Amino acid sequence: MKATIWHNPRCSKSRAALAILEAAPGVEVDVVEYLKTPPSRAEIEAVLKKAGVRPSEAVRRGEGVVKEIGLDLSDDKAVLDAMAQHPILIERAIVITNKGAVIARPPERASEVL
Repeated sequence: MKATIWHNPRCSKSRAALAILEAAPGVEVDVVEYLKTPPSRAEIEAVLKKAGVRPSEAVRRGEGVVKEIGLDLSDDKAVLDAMAQHPILIERAIVITNKGAVIARPPERASEVL
């Protein structure tokens, strides 16, 4: 099975989710450092839909950018646009497989799509 993780190596939760994937037998892990290689707005929207979460449920509300740009967290279109422009706003880590996608918070949620 192939698993893709949108990963931030500076985040302990993201590192823990990656460790779970790497320890799972038969899982080929594709690591995407989304701050270096940001996903497009369409990719973000598709992955969140696959995970069954609204953009407002997958945004890092505590990031300074939220206040800086005056982001309306109730406007999913605006949140998606902001995530595409400021990938730091994407909650981490996100794990994607052919079985679905999850926001791996807590990291153990990564197992849900294996």
